[in-house]
Amino acid sequence: MNAAYETVETVARTSYGRLVAYLASRSGDVAGAEDALSEALYKALIHWPSQGIPTRPEAWLLQTARNHAMDEARKRKVRQEAMPALWQAAQEAQTAMEQDLFPDDRLKLLFVCAHPAIDPAVRTPLLLQTVLGFDAARIASAFLVAPAAMGQRLVRAKTKIREAGIAFAAPEPDELPARLEAVLEAIYAVYGQGWEDIADTASADTREQGFTDEAFWLARLLVQLLPDEPEAQGLLALLLYCESRRAARRSPSGDFVPLSRQDSALWSRPKIEEAERLLAQASSHRKLGRFQLEAAIQSAHTLRGLTGKTNWAAVAALYEGLVQIAPTLGGFVGQAAAVAEWRGPEAGLALLHDLAPGAVKSYQPFWAVKAHLLRLLNRTDEANHAFDLAIGLTEDSAVRQYLLAQR
Repeated sequence: MNAAYETVETVARTSYGRLVAYLASRSGDVAGAEDALSEALYKALIHWPSQGIPTRPEAWLLQTARNHAMDEARKRKVRQEAMPALWQAAQEAQTAMEQDLFPDDRLKLLFVCAHPAIDPAVRTPLLLQTVLGFDAARIASAFLVAPAAMGQRLVRAKTKIREAGIAFAAPEPDELPARLEAVLEAIYAVYGQGWEDIADTASADTREQGFTDEAFWLARLLVQLLPDEPEAQGLLALLLYCESRRAARRSPSGDFVPLSRQDSALWSRPKIEEAERLLAQASSHRKLGRFQLEAAIQSAHTLRGLTGKTNWAAVAALYEGLVQIAPTLGGFVGQAAAVAEWRGPEAGLALLHDLAPGAVKSYQPFWAVKAHLLRLLNRTDEANHAFDLAIGLTEDSAVRQYLLAQR
């Protein structure tokens, strides 16, 4: 009995997005596809323990889900023009049942989640639910939103997909850059959410820590499905560089260790080497983008493990290129920090002063960097004020303790 339950869980984990994408791409109804697959998984939990695990579990779920979708369509008396697509899906599902082979439409689903018609604020939650199968309550917890509110946002997004008739297809060549950027942003947000979840290890459980693993899974999937897209390779390289330093980010007692003080011997060489290969492949396309530059910045930092020092002039130059391509607040603050290391704290502060006060008011990294630079200049009162703001905006307890000590 346990084997049956474990198989259901494994198939749901590894094939959820693939099955939903297959069903939704033929019906145009993401919510309906999710409902049909949920019903199929429920039936698997009932039948597999007593009847045995089918030879082709995925195909069994697909056939059961398509049968449920057909039944629901008949009950709802769907419009006549929708029936041919449903019948075609039914026939294809039968072939998949016999051959254990069906198309992988997850790339289409990724682009649907990042469609311009979808509210940017809900794209990442939608991706988490449709491609990875996370429930609304877990997503709401991760994004600090009430479960009911998150559920309503997701329902509205899926309704928009159905009613607007958003096509389940890869974008046209002229649409690809903008749409791909949204997909990459969503995957990067999943990884960032994972780091937020594991920042306080006392409160994070293994399920929440899985966000980082899911981000890697999505990034690798994107590289697999779009092997000639350098920005997809750049994103995966960036995640690998960041993840390579996981073991060095905390001391044995759990204290936060900033990048400049990390023991490079603790960095993962296999991850760094894989990232270097990906970044080299991306650069061979000669089509520079944001995620390649962000990965290149992390690559420059890893050289300290070989040379014993950081080439801050190179890091600052890379940040200058980054903010020209993607003028984000994080990029500007990173540039200021790098310039300060290269040319002195006054130069870094000058760049920080150029940022709009309203934009930085609640941006913790801005105040942390500003506090550090002011302290180096012995401007104690101003530094303490900046430290107080940075500490108040910090959610990671280890980082908060580090800043308190610096203050």
